[in-house]
Amino acid sequence: MTTTGEAHSVDPTIGLIGGLGVGAAIHYYRGLAAAHDDRRRPLRLVMAHASISRATDYASRGDRHGLAVYLAGFLSQLKAAGATFGVIPAVTPHLCIDELKRITPLPVIDITEAVASAVRERKLSKVALFGTRFVIESDLYGRLSGVEVLRPRPAEVDFVHRAYTHLAHTATVSAEDRQQLVVLAETLQKRDGVEAVLLAGTDFALMFDASNTPFPHLDCARVHIDAILRAARVDAGAATTA
Repeated sequence: MTTTGEAHSVDPTIGLIGGLGVGAAIHYYRGLAAAHDDRRRPLRLVMAHASISRATDYASRGDRHGLAVYLAGFLSQLKAAGATFGVIPAVTPHLCIDELKRITPLPVIDITEAVASAVRERKLSKVALFGTRFVIESDLYGRLSGVEVLRPRPAEVDFVHRAYTHLAHTATVSAEDRQQLVVLAETLQKRDGVEAVLLAGTDFALMFDASNTPFPHLDCARVHIDAILRAARVDAGAATTA
């Protein structure tokens, strides 16, 4: 047991809930591992695997309490394995973040807070979201105060939701979906005056990165990873925008 005088020397240990988009969890692991390796720091991480289908079912029914209880169970497992804080590498499950914070056995690095802070830092005034229907129609769960959030038209929301759900469930990039998302982003810029598209689905990291994204964007997964690195006491780099 750690004494009070030794508490300051305890190294943070990341508790990652995987399975909520296997590709996203792999992306987070690679990003966290690379940052630790660059700084010659050991990566202290434990992982538990959740079911994306079950989490999506809770979200589709709007069952925030049920989803929070489900995720809290994994956070309890992670705490027992030595984690000092938790990470949910997916945006949709943050639907229940307020409920989860009331019952979680571990502090959780909230992607919605990290993204809202990044949007303010970049002084963006009008943005659109790419992610699941739950994220788009909630304006990132109401976290983006002080900025206008342009929602795509209903048929466009349907397409983005379908394309992202396929990506998250299969970890497979569809070239056709990718091209249509690029066209839609350009349409939102020209038609609606959007300044940047928030890639508000962490599995988009499989499809878009700083080198291949031709529209102004904010990479929410990168913003989140940087927040996690700060919590792990590893200096984080700048979040990706273009």
